Amino acid sequence: MQTRTLGRNGPTVSGLGLGCMGMSEFYGAHDDAESIATIHRALELGLNFLDTADVYGPYTNEELVGRALAGRRNAVFLATKFGFVREASLKRLKVTHIDLYYLHRVDRTVPIEDTVGAMAELVRAGKVRHLGLSEVAPLTLERAHRVHRITALQSEFSLWTRDPDEEGVLQACERLGVGFVPYSPLGRGFLTGAIRSPDDFAADDYRRTNPRFQGENFARNLALVEKVKALAREKDCSPAQLALAWVLAQGPHIVPIPGTRRIRNLEENLGALEVRLEDADLEAIEAVFPAGTAAGARYTEAMMRLSRG
Repeated sequence: MQTRTLGRNGPTVSGLGLGCMGMSEFYGAHDDAESIATIHRALELGLNFLDTADVYGPYTNEELVGRALAGRRNAVFLATKFGFVREASLKRLKVTHIDLYYLHRVDRTVPIEDTVGAMAELVRAGKVRHLGLSEVAPLTLERAHRVHRITALQSEFSLWTRDPDEEGVLQACERLGVGFVPYSPLGRGFLTGAIRSPDDFAADDYRRTNPRFQGENFARNLALVEKVKALAREKDCSPAQLALAWVLAQGPHIVPIPGTRRIRNLEENLGALEVRLEDADLEAIEAVFPAGTAAGARYTEAMMRLSRG
């Protein structure tokens, strides 16, 4: 398994992580046994970086991950988040410590220095090893980093979501020695090429309400994915592998966490670590899928207000 370092002199983790959110919520029906089998397969293949949060479920995703880790805790670099709902993560995960503890979203009524100061107390108490932030602006990251070392910053980043690059977040991470952890690096599944119609989604699938999966936006984005599929054929890889390889190529401090609850998707995603993109490949991808091309906002207006705190 290829590895990467989260930030300057930070912990070493597998080159890809596993986002566990969809195992419990947001993307239609799920099966706990299948999800646990997928986590176990990930560990067998050397993937050791698991990502969850108290809000997923809520609560049930941490409990699911906790069951999957029984007897395997030492094989895992475990990340979870707090900040949306009341938390008791150690109990639900059935662990004595969390490797990476993120603030899920910034509360703008509380100075970030106060929040990170409280998080640092958990480090000193031995309950948390490393601190992280999610969806924050460069200035917020810098202020937080002055209080306590921030090991990783998590934000949405993919071919169709370039905000962290355009807003200077990637650059701030590199400058400060902070690892960058992209969630939804496959555009919530859209960049895999497997989604052909909004009718592919279950009635309770979150994507039915996401602007990029609506009406004309869906059609325009589907046309972009067709171009990605063509490039993937030229590289003899899948569209998902090409999209993940592009994210990985944006910097050595980047560790994407594509989510899946199925073993076949997990194994396909890990194949992205073997895809080598030369400068000519990156230029070809940029030519057909430049920044700002995706149609529609990445979140609803209400959710966007919670981002980039």
